[in-house]
Amino acid sequence: MLVLGFPTGALQANCFLLATGEGEPCVIVDPGQDAEEPIAKALRDHRLSPVAVLLTHGHFDHSFSVAPVCDGNDIPAWIHPDDRVLLSDPLRGVSAESAAFFGGKLVMREPAEVRALSDGADLDLAGLRLTVDHTPGHTGGSVMFRAGTEEGGRLVLSGDTLFAGSIGRTDLPGGSHRAMLTSLRHKVLTLHDDTVVLPGHGPTTTIGRERASNPFLLELGDDAPAAPHRGL
Repeated sequence: MLVLGFPTGALQANCFLLATGEGEPCVIVDPGQDAEEPIAKALRDHRLSPVAVLLTHGHFDHSFSVAPVCDGNDIPAWIHPDDRVLLSDPLRGVSAESAAFFGGKLVMREPAEVRALSDGADLDLAGLRLTVDHTPGHTGGSVMFRAGTEEGGRLVLSGDTLFAGSIGRTDLPGGSHRAMLTSLRHKVLTLHDDTVVLPGHGPTTTIGRERASNPFLLELGDDAPAAPHRGL
């Protein structure tokens, strides 16, 4: 599997491109602010053809470029229905202080085609099979995407549900600390330790590393279920 990633915008949200290899179709995950040019360069450099944009959640730092990227390539955007409103009304997902910083105005629009993500769905896109895990907490419509590689590895694009050493904040509109704890227990801690985590911000990590050292996961203690033998 070919995985390309780079931070975008003032908040340095990670954007990823996934493909089976060079010169193949690809999916784009979380095209945030100022993402258009680096995406276009990655597509040219690696001869990739985008087939879809996947959004881990609707916050503008992850979705700001979704309309131009989708419409410019005639591809759909996939987002959980609970976050779809943020594509056309991004200030609904930020704090009052952030809204004031933008002067109460942050203009975005939906792309021409928007499709709904649902928990447990398997997406067959660009020769890849991606499983959707609904992980509310950071936002109501937050999701993660799990995938296996031809080499036998496992990875998860965790968005702002899980970071290296931390988790996403839950104090913004649509956030819920209780929902986040449930998501961590049942969707994060049930993953295999060797799963590589591609987070929405910051460096990559693994589930095993986070299970052993992430203070938010350690706090769950014995309440967390044991990791089952999952297919991905």
